[in-house]
Amino acid sequence: MYYVYILECADRTLYIGITTDLLRRVEEHNSSLLGAKYTRGRRPVKLVYSEKYETRSLATREEMRLKKLTRDQKRSLYR
Repeated sequence: MYYVYILECADRTLYIGITTDLLRRVEEHNSSLLGAKYTRGRRPVKLVYSEKYETRSLATREEMRLKKLTRDQKRSLYR
């Protein structure tokens, strides 16, 4: 399974990613060098949205679709 997720950073910006292990990945974003460069300077981050997909292809398509949305459209997914 693959997860597409949205994190809200401490500066209220949003980060979108894809992973196979959601809890591990959020922990990496918050506390290790394995987190994305973007989130390292914006800690702590919190998980605000996630969806599960059966294939990497489907998850990648959804990730790209979400990245094209406006900030307000992204926030409407989880508020």
